[in-house]
Amino acid sequence: MDGPSDGSGGLCGDALPLEAVLALDGEGSRIAQARRVAVAFLGKVADSSGVPVAVATVEIVQLIVSELVTNARKYASGPALLQLRVVAGPVLQVELWDSNPVAPVAKALDPRRIGQHGLEIVTALARTVTVEQTPVGKRIIAAVPLDGAAA
Repeated sequence: MDGPSDGSGGLCGDALPLEAVLALDGEGSRIAQARRVAVAFLGKVADSSGVPVAVATVEIVQLIVSELVTNARKYASGPALLQLRVVAGPVLQVELWDSNPVAPVAKALDPRRIGQHGLEIVTALARTVTVEQTPVGKRIIAAVPLDGAAA
């Protein structure tokens, strides 16, 4: 992942593009930390850039972050990296890189299935979801409009 970062999950710069990055390991507590970073980042976006962020968007982003980080923790044996970036639109790109090169596949709809709905949830909530292979894993990018259009 490219772009400026202070390496601590902090924000860099006050002009678009704004971004936050959080390195993740295998600890479950990182899921809650990733959600907190997302909420703080969206607050920073609203406060410093004048870009309005709908309340529903904050909730949607928290759920997307939770699902992506949970899946990385569950299916990738190595580290992961969460990157939040505001791009023109304004749209938030939630990017999750992990070390597992296998692209996720949404399972057929089955309301009786317990679990394994993460990709379905992310796809339903985001404007777009893309998966890119990288030399050492994959990157999943979910785009969410900040104005609440996805809500």
